[in-house]
Amino acid sequence: MTAPTHTVTNQAEPLVGYDVFAADRALTEGVERHLPERLHAPVRRELSELGRAAGSVQAQEWGVQADRHPPRLRTHDRYGHRIDEVEFHPAWHRLLGKGVAAGLTSAWTREHGHVRRAAGFLVWTQTDAGHGCPLSMTNAAVPALRNDPALAALWEPKLASDVYEPALRPVAGKAGALVGMGMTEKQGGSDVRANTTRAEPLAEAGTYTLTGHKWFCSAPMSDAFLVLAQAPGGLTCFLVPRVLDDGTRNPFALQRLKDKLGNRSNASAEVEFAGTWARRVGEEGRGVRTIIGMVAATRLDCVTGSAAVMRQAVAQAVHHASYRRAFGALLVEQPLMQNVLADLAVESEAATMLALRLAAAYDDGGEQELAFLRLAVPIAKYWVTKRCTPLVAEALECLGGNGYVEESGMPRLLRESPLNSIWEGAGNVQALDVVRVLQREPSSFTAYLEEVGQTRGVDLRLDAAIRSLLVEFSDIGAGVEARARRLVERMAVVLMGSLFVRFAPPEMEAAYCASRLGRDWGVSFGTLPHSLDLAAVVERARPVG
Repeated sequence: MTAPTHTVTNQAEPLVGYDVFAADRALTEGVERHLPERLHAPVRRELSELGRAAGSVQAQEWGVQADRHPPRLRTHDRYGHRIDEVEFHPAWHRLLGKGVAAGLTSAWTREHGHVRRAAGFLVWTQTDAGHGCPLSMTNAAVPALRNDPALAALWEPKLASDVYEPALRPVAGKAGALVGMGMTEKQGGSDVRANTTRAEPLAEAGTYTLTGHKWFCSAPMSDAFLVLAQAPGGLTCFLVPRVLDDGTRNPFALQRLKDKLGNRSNASAEVEFAGTWARRVGEEGRGVRTIIGMVAATRLDCVTGSAAVMRQAVAQAVHHASYRRAFGALLVEQPLMQNVLADLAVESEAATMLALRLAAAYDDGGEQELAFLRLAVPIAKYWVTKRCTPLVAEALECLGGNGYVEESGMPRLLRESPLNSIWEGAGNVQALDVVRVLQREPSSFTAYLEEVGQTRGVDLRLDAAIRSLLVEFSDIGAGVEARARRLVERMAVVLMGSLFVRFAPPEMEAAYCASRLGRDWGVSFGTLPHSLDLAAVVERARPVG
């Protein structure tokens, strides 16, 4: 119906009905770069199918519904029996089921599975980031479980399954399962060695009862959780199933759900253990070493998840500017807006490029690549997740007042944007992890230098940045903790710069090297050198050709 007062014009149509994968040139090129040619066509089809689903009206609406109808805690049934269940909106189950069916929990069992999964995760979580949490933890649990071959034999096929079964039942009778993680406690947070949850051995070898609590336990309707507790031999990793083999519920008392800033479709719970049955994973006293493989994999997902949020924010901003006119011209054609959009596009592409490079290192699995990952993962986790929030805020501003309204979807992205910087260790934790690796594992620094040194002599600004970095490291012991963030930031920018010099098209390489390496850049987005081919950079980021 036409309003009698005016006709609605000059408004961009919703960004729906497109292939999220195929419309992302940085992602499509990165996937082909890291896969053998024989896999290009089948993986392109696989990811385009997921991309069309992610860009559909239906999936976008699922994301909105899951966010607007957050999970509800049900501690008891109508008769007063303790059940400790969380109810999710049907849209959550549809999103999670599609993610499982698309192989987003099976990186460890498919050929080149980490790159394929990272690309799929980046595509599908643009619908809603919340359900990415159980997908991430389930996939990441595999390296920890492999410390116990018997446990891995039972659980790994369930975790890698493409079947989503939300009902809580004994895992042996399920076609697919999800696994979560519970490490932090009230008194310690990231300092997990301060945990007080106790593990008392039972008569059966490798089994214990737990007494204590966990302060953050996300996706509490998962089938099992990897947790840390104090055993007689020290801090130890355990697998805690929600349902025991005989069908009874394991004591797992959900106290409340967190009222969070963002990530609202996903439940994060406080849980208490009282006589809770657990199976030891790995040796007593080696809990951190056992679970660290899971932590590293989820940190990679923090990078990939932030890249997804950044890409969606940039896509929305470029789409809006491509259809909105002001002062006689499309916004996308106006020089200052071009500069803002191009700057955002460079940052987003850098995040995508680095996430895929790390995934490819996991697929390679060689000693050199694993050494590189021990340093590169916390570097990327620190920097990419830190860049997410300012990027999303600037992208929101590109939509003006429309971007500040919930219906645009931009406020949901903004609320989501800080999460990955906090989850799995906030910024200081990542920076200090990098320092520890540098001090204890010289092979990792060597691998990093070999990675960034592949382009020596190609770009003088990158060469100068590497030399400057080496000067910083000439006295690694002097005040190193206080300057850890500075060191990690420089390492991240240099690493991304080396990727741009090797793989990015000329307009992207020029923009990155001039601004991030050459320091011809301001504090806010939109301060790239005006002499760059800004229109080409923006066109590359356009979500629909």
